Amino acid sequence: MSARCRTLALAVAAATVVCAAAAGAQSAGTGASAATAKGSSKVERGRYVVRIAGCNDCHTPGYAESGGKIAEDKWLTGDALGWRGPWGTTYPANLRERVPRMSEEQWVKYARTTQLRPPMPWWALHDMSEADLRAVYRYIVHLGPGGAPAPAFVPPNQEPKPPYVTFPAPPK
Repeated sequence: MSARCRTLALAVAAATVVCAAAAGAQSAGTGASAATAKGSSKVERGRYVVRIAGCNDCHTPGYAESGGKIAEDKWLTGDALGWRGPWGTTYPANLRERVPRMSEEQWVKYARTTQLRPPMPWWALHDMSEADLRAVYRYIVHLGPGGAPAPAFVPPNQEPKPPYVTFPAPPK
């Protein structure tokens, strides 16, 4: 596995932990995330949640490798880096294309009920407060259109085009 792939795999693992911790702190109404919510607009709150939840690590090309030094107008535009495992190969969606197609209510319902393929930590969306989900929605809509659609899912029996990160099969 290349150094870039190892870095990205570590970033995904770290983002999953951060997502769960941030969601837990917000839903409990404690910690820095609750304090930050006071006095912030929903768009600003959405920007904050997107940053701390690690959304950009996968959904923004080059974000993890650059230590977050990607211009905000490039955020959440999806990526062509595939994530391959026993489930097939998935690609981070262009959220700026996908999310605005939903109403805010549809987004909240989707975020609460979806179960996506790895490595997306969909359980972190389930754990986010409704206020944070609404703020993320408003932030994504605020960004406006950008980027292109992510590549389509590749089934497990097909070889994806590089680049991609390969996950090992889970232990039995």
